[in-house]
Amino acid sequence: MRLFIAEKPELGRAIAEAIGNGQKDGGCIRCGNGDVVTWCFGHLLTLTDPEDHDPNAKQWNMDSLPLRWPVEHKPIGDKESQIKLIQKLAGQASEIVHAGDPDDEGQLLVDEVLDYIGNNKPVRRILINDLNKKIVQKALANLRDNSEFFGLYQSALARSVSDQVYGYNLTRAYTLAGRAAGATQVLSVGRVQTPILGLVVRRDRAHESHSAHNYYDLMARFAGDGGAFTAKHRPADGAPVDDKGRVLDETYATNLVQAVKGQPANVISANTEDKEASAPLPYNLLNLQADASRKFGFSPDKTLKVTQSLREKHRLITYNRSDCEYLSDEHHDDAPAVLAAIAQTAPVLAKAAQSGDPAIKSRAFNSKNVSAHHAIIPTENTADLAKLSDDEGKLYLLIARAYIAQFWPKHAYRETTIDLEVSGYAFRTTSRVTTLEGWKKLYARDTDNDEVHQDDADSTDNLEWVTTNTPLTCEDATSEKKQTKPPARYTMATLLKDLARVAKYVTDPKIRQLLLAKDQEKKGEHGGIGTPATRSAIIEQLMKRGFIAEQSKKVISTELGREFHDLLPESATTPDMTALWHEQLEQIKAGQMTMQQFVDGVAEHIAQEIERIKTEGVKVTAAVGPECPTCGNGSLQRRKGKSGFFWGCSAYPDCKATFPDKRGKPDFNAKKKEAAVPSSEHLCPKCSKGLIRRAGKKKGSYWWGCSGFPACDFRAFDNKGKPEVKE
Repeated sequence: MRLFIAEKPELGRAIAEAIGNGQKDGGCIRCGNGDVVTWCFGHLLTLTDPEDHDPNAKQWNMDSLPLRWPVEHKPIGDKESQIKLIQKLAGQASEIVHAGDPDDEGQLLVDEVLDYIGNNKPVRRILINDLNKKIVQKALANLRDNSEFFGLYQSALARSVSDQVYGYNLTRAYTLAGRAAGATQVLSVGRVQTPILGLVVRRDRAHESHSAHNYYDLMARFAGDGGAFTAKHRPADGAPVDDKGRVLDETYATNLVQAVKGQPANVISANTEDKEASAPLPYNLLNLQADASRKFGFSPDKTLKVTQSLREKHRLITYNRSDCEYLSDEHHDDAPAVLAAIAQTAPVLAKAAQSGDPAIKSRAFNSKNVSAHHAIIPTENTADLAKLSDDEGKLYLLIARAYIAQFWPKHAYRETTIDLEVSGYAFRTTSRVTTLEGWKKLYARDTDNDEVHQDDADSTDNLEWVTTNTPLTCEDATSEKKQTKPPARYTMATLLKDLARVAKYVTDPKIRQLLLAKDQEKKGEHGGIGTPATRSAIIEQLMKRGFIAEQSKKVISTELGREFHDLLPESATTPDMTALWHEQLEQIKAGQMTMQQFVDGVAEHIAQEIERIKTEGVKVTAAVGPECPTCGNGSLQRRKGKSGFFWGCSAYPDCKATFPDKRGKPDFNAKKKEAAVPSSEHLCPKCSKGLIRRAGKKKGSYWWGCSGFPACDFRAFDNKGKPEVKE
């Protein structure tokens, strides 16, 4: 018997279907040929904590740092029963087939289980990146020896262990040093978390330190027998311009306007071409999170949770944590069924889905570009959109629209580019005339979608009447004085986009190249940090810690975030460490370095940093918080409750003072809710105490309850401000 261990249940079901004649048996499927398929639910195991080996490690103590403990795993609470099932089935098997996702995390996820259960059976490896039956059957015919992937497993394990050791030790060190300076907040450090903070801090400071300068936007209006149009000045080499080609000198601008007004213009070139634009690719998680933030104000974590529900509860979309925007060639065969499912599930998209042509094969269908997973698309399952939550419906429609667009014609247009010269000055204009709306019709109302509109031309006028022989006159010219704008503060959408391409901000060529090399096989990533599945949780953590905040749709660094950022070494606040780790992790994959050598190197770096912290200490005034005005002893700390952030006294429970949060600071002027006063007119018919009128859950609704609660639980409906009490 071969035992297949899949990374997740849906992959297990796909393998069983490809083998054939499967029968569900608890947490596994028994196939007709005797093979058994079981699965993990993501990670079944987690690395042990320091306190699992030494109970004293529960107490945070600077003298005990740096911490080192054995590399061992323990079951994640609710997943122990599945581990026991896998162990039992492995004991009955003659061969194990590792069916983790074809990436480093997928390799780690199953290999760590096999190590944990002490497997000694032969292990083969199957590589599946698409649940399409044909692809799974092809993979079944091409099993490989799992030993080929030992380096990949060790590399992933080394990264996982080092991330834990790095975060645990430095978080404790900075927090303890902060407490010695009077701070009470946790000062957490992480290989990915802290560079994200650095990204936001640097953007804020670039925005605030921007020194505006004037520039001049130079336009001219040209006229001929066929009509009129405007064109923009193109400065020649040596003109007084900045690094973006904008004219800086007012005299130059004034002279140009005077020189070209009323003068004949020569058409240097006039070219018209037929062009096409392909539809945006289907979503990966990052692009979906960015669009959901832009359109609906969803946090990245909310998008992740809602798509998780669409996938697991409703089975309406494919794997939702994908970092890929492409689909396999085999997936194209499913188009008629998927389009039909969309039409049935979402009537608002029925006409669009039915208008799609399943024979069209867009650029999205390219097996070579599919990584561990394919793009997020609708499945062939159906549901009633009206019965989904509002958030689920919004995201399903986004995902469905992107899929439908793959089967609409390309957007076609005729583009005319005209270069002119007048009085020695050059001008250019570009116009586009749509010849076929195509897929753009689906995005007509999405006016702020950069991917759809980023290449829009100067005008939509037809300028094909202009040729090199067309007589033209410069009727007018204008010089508009403008000011440069600072780099825009981050929004959640732009921050997410930048996390996938932080390499562009790295000045060291070697580090930048290492980051780019890390993502060379990922079409949706270009030298990024973190993964689509982890970034949302990390951003939430930074907000929870009070390092960053979201105000008026802008993601900004707080005073605490900036102060903590400045305490840290540059190696912690930039993506350099991720790049350098990648270089060494590649050596582990190639067998040129062992996991232990890498972990020991990271531990040495941690020890040096902790020694520096012990010697120099830290100064974190922002983490101390303002003095509590109620008791005068404690300081106020920003905390997160069920209804959002609030400020509470550090002397709790001796002092129970709390204040609302207002833009990251305690609001001392907030009006306190007045205590409800029992009515002297309306008395409880059960105990004769005064009744109290209270607000209901629904806006504008009220009810009455006894002031003697909980001893008396009498309640009554509200009728025009009076309790309905039956005589």
